[in-house]
Amino acid sequence: MRIFMKKFISYLLFASLCFNVWADIPSGYYTSLNGKMGGAALKTAVYNIICKHTSVSSYSDLPKYFQKTDVYPDGDRWWEMYSNQTFYLPSFTGMNREHSVPKSWWGGSSDTQAYTDLNHLYPSEMKANSAKSNYPLGTVDMTQSVKFNNTVSKVGYAITGQGGGANYVFEPADEYKGDFARTYFYMVTRYQDITWKYTYMFQNNSYPTLNAWSQELLLKWHRQDPVSQKEVDRNEQVYLVQNNRNPFIDFPSLAEYIWGDKIGELFYPDNAGTPSGEPNLITPTQGMTLDFGQVAIGSSSTKQLFFKGENLTGSSLTLTLSRNDAAMFSLSDESIKTSLVNSADGYWLKITYTPTAIGAHTTKLIVSDGGITGSRGIVLNGECLEVPSVSVVKALNATEITDSTYTANWEASSDPIVDYYIVTRTRYIDGVASSEEIIAEENYLEITDFDKSNSETYAVQAVRLGYRSAMSNIITVEHSGISGVITDLPLGVRIDGNSLHFTCGEPHYNACIYNAAGLLITNLPVIENNMEIYLPTGIYFITTNQMQRPIKALVK
Repeated sequence: MRIFMKKFISYLLFASLCFNVWADIPSGYYTSLNGKMGGAALKTAVYNIICKHTSVSSYSDLPKYFQKTDVYPDGDRWWEMYSNQTFYLPSFTGMNREHSVPKSWWGGSSDTQAYTDLNHLYPSEMKANSAKSNYPLGTVDMTQSVKFNNTVSKVGYAITGQGGGANYVFEPADEYKGDFARTYFYMVTRYQDITWKYTYMFQNNSYPTLNAWSQELLLKWHRQDPVSQKEVDRNEQVYLVQNNRNPFIDFPSLAEYIWGDKIGELFYPDNAGTPSGEPNLITPTQGMTLDFGQVAIGSSSTKQLFFKGENLTGSSLTLTLSRNDAAMFSLSDESIKTSLVNSADGYWLKITYTPTAIGAHTTKLIVSDGGITGSRGIVLNGECLEVPSVSVVKALNATEITDSTYTANWEASSDPIVDYYIVTRTRYIDGVASSEEIIAEENYLEITDFDKSNSETYAVQAVRLGYRSAMSNIITVEHSGISGVITDLPLGVRIDGNSLHFTCGEPHYNACIYNAAGLLITNLPVIENNMEIYLPTGIYFITTNQMQRPIKALVK
């Protein structure tokens, strides 16, 4: 009740200060949805609109964006949906950057735009975030023991029919259930084309993507907790950063046409905007800021900005970098044909920030001509820092080892700032090793599928501005317990295209690499940690003096 009253009072305060309660949807943004039949066709039409967005600068910069998207109207408190604690700006101490759809569900890769998509990233109190883990949404069975309950977030066993096979489910407070439902509607639409590694709630198809029990649950929460002013305001701020919107906030009935009671009916957005014959540049919008984040000197950062219009006239739009630090930024084109911007696919403009001096830099991209009235101004920001020296971290023994789970640990970096850690996890299954890189924000990582390997190893690197530290020591984890820091472990091999990257605690000698026919392809006198070699496409087996049991490597 206290959280609800605090939220309600904040709404009253905001309404008393601002009369523009519901924001205007950009004219023409949803025009292509007019008359689409509910179901698969409508979902894909929505995908085609919202998939064309600009990623935020970096994961580590998220608190900067949260200051625009997740702050109470009084301006001094973080608005987080996971606890009843109060956190004051600008400090982010005690909080995490939370993927509401767990990153492990798509494999955790930072290359996927979902990793930094503000439409599903929220600030979260650390303990609640840790308890939530990668569990699906669901209704906690209160007749059984509850794993976590801070009166806002609950984690426990699911009621019958929910959970999708997960050990536990995460249940948010009633006043935020609709927020999470509409976030998940966005995610399964925006990322309907990716392969989900964990399918507690999702299916690997473009429609319906949500499985049966999760459709029922999310529609229920969506109906019971309607769109709030908090969501509307947040949607507007995300749009100014990413150049895309959550359509299930703009049009709450849209979910019914895709998964609910109106499948098969034609969808007509109330204020989608219809072509009137007047030139209209739908995106990018006036007031948008394209932030390149922090870049080390000697490096560059490139972002893409999406252009979409209707009825634009003349041959092209004119692009100009104006004032201040324009020399630090460059455009892939100085003009864009209006025919491309008017097309269904729109046009992506590449903008590169290449700083030549330490400090903060800003300029403005001016878009004119094409028949639009006046011009559009998009602010470009970036900050240049010295090349970082990233210290090696020390990997620690795994803890909380069970048949199916364990927690990988390491000492926090001694450096003042690290963006994240990369954990190289190597799994050994019947003598075959396979490696993957997993990003972790804290100095630990929960592994939930240990039962699928005979044993495992992990090593850690710290990352700052794209620069990695050297690899840490290597830890091995056995089902019978911890073997500890290793110096003579079998090799870890990570395959990236035709490149093989090796990890090892100590050098391995007399490495023999055989092809699938058993022929010796090459002999390496020594393999050292972080060594890299290249091989043609094929299947290979690797042995060393310290490791006579071969590692199998599939090079694609």
